[in-house]
Amino acid sequence: MTLGEFLQKAREDAGLSVDELAHMVNLRPGLIKAMESNDFLPCGGDTYARGHIRNIAQITGSNVQQLLAIYDADHSVDSRSIHAQLVDNNAAAIRKENRKLSWKVLVGASLSIVVLIGVAQFAIGGFDSEPATTSMVIEETEPSQTPTPSPTASAAPTTSSSTMSNELTLSIAATRGNSNIDVVIGGVSVYKGPLFQGESKSFVGENSISVYLGNAGDLDLTLNGEKLAPLGDRNQEIRKTFRAK
Repeated sequence: MTLGEFLQKAREDAGLSVDELAHMVNLRPGLIKAMESNDFLPCGGDTYARGHIRNIAQITGSNVQQLLAIYDADHSVDSRSIHAQLVDNNAAAIRKENRKLSWKVLVGASLSIVVLIGVAQFAIGGFDSEPATTSMVIEETEPSQTPTPSPTASAAPTTSSSTMSNELTLSIAATRGNSNIDVVIGGVSVYKGPLFQGESKSFVGENSISVYLGNAGDLDLTLNGEKLAPLGDRNQEIRKTFRAK
Protein backbone atom coordinates (compact mmCIF):
# COMPACT_ATOMS: atom_id res chain seq x y z
CA MET A 1 0.00 0.00 0.00
CA THR A 2 1.41 3.42 -0.97
CA LEU A 3 1.59 6.37 1.40
CA GLY A 4 -1.20 8.07 -0.56
CA GLU A 5 -3.45 5.05 -0.04
CA PHE A 6 -2.63 5.10 3.70
CA LEU A 7 -3.67 8.77 3.89
CA GLN A 8 -6.89 8.16 1.96
CA LYS A 9 -7.83 5.18 4.14
CA ALA A 10 -7.07 7.16 7.32
CA ARG A 11 -9.33 9.99 6.16
CA GLU A 12 -12.16 7.64 5.20
CA ASP A 13 -11.86 5.72 8.50
CA ALA A 14 -12.18 9.07 10.29
CA GLY A 15 -15.40 9.75 8.36
CA LEU A 16 -14.11 12.88 6.69
CA SER A 17 -14.51 14.10 3.13
CA VAL A 18 -11.64 15.70 1.21
CA ASP A 19 -13.15 19.17 1.68
CA GLU A 20 -13.70 18.63 5.41
CA LEU A 21 -10.13 17.48 5.97
CA ALA A 22 -8.75 20.30 3.83
CA HIS A 23 -10.63 22.85 5.94
CA MET A 24 -9.38 21.33 9.21
CA VAL A 25 -5.70 21.39 8.19
CA ASN A 26 -5.91 24.65 6.19
CA LEU A 27 -4.90 23.09 2.86
CA ARG A 28 -6.40 23.21 -0.62
CA PRO A 29 -8.61 20.20 -1.47
CA GLY A 30 -6.56 19.75 -4.63
CA LEU A 31 -3.41 19.26 -2.56
CA ILE A 32 -5.15 16.65 -0.38
CA LYS A 33 -6.21 14.76 -3.54
CA ALA A 34 -2.66 14.92 -4.94
CA MET A 35 -1.20 13.50 -1.71
CA GLU A 36 -3.77 10.69 -1.67
CA SER A 37 -2.73 9.96 -5.28
CA ASN A 38 0.82 9.51 -3.93
CA ASP A 39 1.99 12.76 -5.58
CA PHE A 40 3.85 14.97 -3.07
CA LEU A 41 5.53 17.33 -5.54
CA PRO A 42 2.80 20.03 -5.13
CA CYS A 43 3.72 20.22 -1.41
CA GLY A 44 6.78 22.27 -2.35
CA GLY A 45 9.49 20.19 -0.68
CA ASP A 46 10.18 17.66 2.07
CA THR A 47 9.68 20.13 4.94
CA TYR A 48 6.19 21.12 3.79
CA ALA A 49 5.22 17.53 2.94
CA ARG A 50 6.24 16.27 6.38
CA GLY A 51 4.32 19.10 8.03
CA HIS A 52 1.16 18.28 6.04
CA ILE A 53 1.48 14.57 6.90
CA ARG A 54 1.84 15.38 10.63
CA ASN A 55 -1.26 17.59 10.58
CA ILE A 56 -3.33 14.99 8.71
CA ALA A 57 -2.17 12.22 11.05
CA GLN A 58 -3.19 14.26 14.11
CA ILE A 59 -6.66 14.91 12.71
CA THR A 60 -7.28 11.31 11.58
CA GLY A 61 -5.62 9.66 14.60
CA SER A 62 -2.98 7.91 12.49
CA ASN A 63 0.52 6.81 13.47
CA VAL A 64 2.68 9.84 12.66
CA GLN A 65 6.02 8.00 12.82
CA GLN A 66 4.83 5.23 10.53
CA LEU A 67 3.57 7.67 7.87
CA LEU A 68 6.75 9.79 8.01
CA ALA A 69 8.93 6.69 7.74
CA ILE A 70 7.06 5.65 4.58
CA TYR A 71 7.46 9.15 3.15
CA ASP A 72 11.19 9.25 3.85
CA ALA A 73 11.69 5.81 2.30
CA ASP A 74 9.68 6.45 -0.88
CA HIS A 75 9.64 10.20 -1.51
CA SER A 76 12.27 12.15 0.45
CA VAL A 77 15.11 13.68 -1.54
CA ASP A 78 17.23 14.41 1.53
CA SER A 79 20.74 13.06 1.41
CA ARG A 80 20.72 12.22 5.11
CA SER A 81 20.93 8.66 6.36
CA ILE A 82 17.76 6.76 7.14
CA HIS A 83 18.64 6.74 10.83
CA ALA A 84 19.09 10.54 10.87
CA GLN A 85 15.69 10.97 9.17
CA LEU A 86 14.00 8.69 11.70
CA VAL A 87 15.55 10.62 14.58
CA ASP A 88 14.34 13.89 13.02
CA ASN A 89 10.80 12.49 12.89
CA ASN A 90 10.95 11.00 16.43
CA ALA A 91 10.78 7.47 15.01
CA ALA A 92 14.14 6.46 16.45
CA ALA A 93 15.68 7.46 19.72
CA ILE A 94 19.38 8.15 20.05
CA ARG A 95 20.70 5.83 22.68
CA LYS A 96 22.49 7.51 25.51
CA GLU A 97 26.02 6.42 26.17
CA ASN A 98 27.53 6.69 29.61
CA ARG A 99 30.99 8.11 29.16
CA LYS A 100 33.39 9.25 31.80
CA LEU A 101 34.75 12.70 31.10
CA SER A 102 38.49 13.06 31.31
CA TRP A 103 39.78 15.81 33.59
CA LYS A 104 41.88 17.01 30.66
CA VAL A 105 38.73 17.51 28.58
CA LEU A 106 37.08 19.47 31.42
CA VAL A 107 40.11 21.71 31.88
CA GLY A 108 40.38 22.32 28.13
CA ALA A 109 36.70 23.20 27.89
CA SER A 110 36.96 25.61 30.84
CA LEU A 111 39.94 27.39 29.30
CA SER A 112 38.11 27.68 25.97
CA ILE A 113 35.11 29.28 27.68
CA VAL A 114 37.34 31.81 29.48
CA VAL A 115 39.07 32.75 26.21
CA LEU A 116 35.74 33.15 24.40
CA ILE A 117 34.37 35.38 27.17
CA GLY A 118 37.49 37.57 26.99
CA VAL A 119 37.25 37.90 23.21
CA ALA A 120 33.53 38.75 23.41
CA GLN A 121 34.11 41.45 26.04
CA PHE A 122 36.91 42.97 23.96
CA ALA A 123 34.73 42.98 20.84
CA ILE A 124 31.75 44.52 22.64
CA GLY A 125 33.96 47.23 24.11
CA GLY A 126 35.06 48.25 20.61
CA PHE A 127 31.58 49.14 19.40
CA ASP A 128 30.19 52.65 19.54
CA SER A 129 28.17 52.89 22.77
CA GLU A 130 25.70 55.42 21.36
CA PRO A 131 22.19 53.85 21.56
CA ALA A 132 20.40 53.11 18.27
CA THR A 133 17.29 54.86 19.59
CA THR A 134 19.12 58.21 19.58
CA SER A 135 19.70 57.90 15.83
CA MET A 136 16.06 56.95 15.29
CA VAL A 137 14.78 60.08 17.09
CA ILE A 138 17.02 62.28 14.96
CA GLU A 139 15.82 60.48 11.82
CA GLU A 140 12.18 61.24 12.58
CA THR A 141 12.49 64.87 13.74
CA GLU A 142 15.30 66.47 11.77
CA PRO A 143 14.07 66.30 8.10
CA SER A 144 11.27 68.85 8.71
CA GLN A 145 13.65 71.42 10.23
CA THR A 146 15.94 73.89 8.48
CA PRO A 147 19.52 72.49 8.46
CA THR A 148 21.88 74.30 10.79
CA PRO A 149 25.15 75.69 9.45
CA SER A 150 27.16 73.44 11.76
CA PRO A 151 28.77 70.62 9.70
CA THR A 152 29.00 68.39 12.77
CA ALA A 153 25.27 68.55 13.53
CA SER A 154 24.25 67.79 9.92
CA ALA A 155 26.62 64.82 9.51
CA ALA A 156 25.04 62.68 12.27
CA PRO A 157 21.46 62.57 10.87
CA THR A 158 22.78 61.72 7.37
CA THR A 159 24.67 58.65 8.59
CA SER A 160 21.76 57.56 10.82
CA SER A 161 19.24 57.95 7.99
CA SER A 162 21.28 55.77 5.64
CA THR A 163 21.62 53.06 8.26
CA MET A 164 18.02 53.06 9.39
CA SER A 165 16.49 53.15 5.87
CA ASN A 166 18.23 49.90 4.85
CA GLU A 167 16.98 47.84 7.80
CA LEU A 168 13.69 45.93 7.70
CA THR A 169 11.95 44.22 10.61
CA LEU A 170 9.17 41.81 9.58
CA SER A 171 6.90 39.92 11.99
CA ILE A 172 4.62 37.08 10.82
CA ALA A 173 1.84 35.86 13.16
CA ALA A 174 -0.43 32.86 12.49
CA THR A 175 -3.47 34.57 13.98
CA ARG A 176 -6.30 32.62 12.36
CA GLY A 177 -4.83 29.30 11.27
CA ASN A 178 -1.75 27.30 10.30
CA SER A 179 0.49 28.10 7.36
CA ASN A 180 3.78 27.19 5.75
CA ILE A 181 6.25 30.03 5.28
CA ASP A 182 9.62 30.53 3.62
CA VAL A 183 11.63 33.66 4.49
CA VAL A 184 14.68 34.63 2.40
CA ILE A 185 17.11 37.40 3.44
CA GLY A 186 20.13 38.27 1.31
CA GLY A 187 19.52 35.25 -0.94
CA VAL A 188 19.57 32.84 2.03
CA SER A 189 16.51 31.00 3.37
CA VAL A 190 16.51 31.84 7.10
CA TYR A 191 13.35 29.88 7.89
CA LYS A 192 11.35 27.37 5.89
CA GLY A 193 8.63 25.37 7.60
CA PRO A 194 5.24 25.40 9.30
CA LEU A 195 3.87 28.24 11.42
CA PHE A 196 1.03 26.95 13.61
CA GLN A 197 -1.91 29.01 14.83
CA GLY A 198 -0.92 31.19 17.79
CA GLU A 199 2.76 31.25 16.84
CA SER A 200 4.70 34.24 15.49
CA LYS A 201 8.21 34.80 14.17
CA SER A 202 10.24 37.98 13.56
CA PHE A 203 12.98 38.55 11.00
CA VAL A 204 15.46 41.42 10.53
CA GLY A 205 17.34 42.09 7.30
CA GLU A 206 18.93 44.82 5.27
CA ASN A 207 17.63 46.12 1.93
CA SER A 208 15.01 43.38 1.29
CA ILE A 209 13.10 40.43 2.76
CA SER A 210 11.29 37.92 0.50
CA VAL A 211 8.51 35.67 1.82
CA TYR A 212 6.39 32.76 0.61
CA LEU A 213 3.08 32.33 2.48
CA GLY A 214 1.14 29.11 2.01
CA ASN A 215 -2.04 30.40 3.69
CA ALA A 216 -1.87 34.19 3.41
CA GLY A 217 -5.40 34.90 4.64
CA ASP A 218 -4.73 33.51 8.13
CA LEU A 219 -1.52 35.49 8.70
CA ASP A 220 -0.92 39.00 10.08
CA LEU A 221 2.27 40.77 8.94
CA THR A 222 3.90 43.76 10.61
CA LEU A 223 6.67 45.65 8.77
CA ASN A 224 8.85 48.05 10.80
CA GLY A 225 6.12 48.34 13.44
CA GLU A 226 3.31 48.97 10.91
CA LYS A 227 0.63 46.28 10.58
CA LEU A 228 0.00 45.40 6.94
CA ALA A 229 -3.29 44.53 5.28
CA PRO A 230 -3.75 40.77 4.55
CA LEU A 231 -1.73 39.82 1.46
CA GLY A 232 -4.26 37.25 0.25
CA ASP A 233 -7.19 34.98 1.10
CA ARG A 234 -7.34 31.80 3.16
CA ASN A 235 -5.38 28.93 1.55
CA GLN A 236 -3.98 31.35 -1.08
CA GLU A 237 -0.27 31.04 -1.78
CA ILE A 238 1.52 34.40 -1.96
CA ARG A 239 5.10 35.41 -2.76
CA LYS A 240 6.14 38.93 -1.75
CA THR A 241 9.37 40.92 -1.49
CA PHE A 242 9.65 43.86 0.89
CA ARG A 243 12.37 46.40 0.04
CA ALA A 244 13.84 49.25 2.02
CA LYS A 245 12.79 52.67 0.81
